[in-house]
Amino acid sequence: MRKLDHVDKQILQILQEDGRRPYTEIAHQLGLSEGTIRSRITRLLQDGVFQFVIHPDPEKLGLHVQAIIGLTTKLGSQNSVAEELSKFPEVRFVGAFSGKHDLIIQACFHNNDELITFVNERLSQIEGIAAADVSLELKQYKDSFSFVRDDEVPIQ
Repeated sequence: MRKLDHVDKQILQILQEDGRRPYTEIAHQLGLSEGTIRSRITRLLQDGVFQFVIHPDPEKLGLHVQAIIGLTTKLGSQNSVAEELSKFPEVRFVGAFSGKHDLIIQACFHNNDELITFVNERLSQIEGIAAADVSLELKQYKDSFSFVRDDEVPIQ
């Protein structure tokens, strides 16, 4: 993978604002040809720099309970626990962290009963989990996948 240049970052910033923006519009905005935009986006996709995904609102899908669960794992079990957690459809994020918790997951449920069942019946069956700390999301202020900041890439 080659290093991202200024044009690559401008393209990414534009696509973050609207991933459906036509290549012709991006080309016009940046003063480049449509072919250049198309080839750069193809390369960025092939290099795994980004992917086109949809980002549904869990609440609108009937998933009214969103939880962040911090997990303490037994020594040597972090990877195997993370692999098991990644298999659950309720879990949308699994990450290893320093600090109080070894792993933190984000999971969505239809109701509190589903969350309780998940913790008591599913998490409890995973070998290597020593403790779970469940926090419920009360209100969401930001949920974004934008990583190219406006202050880094001025668009002409």
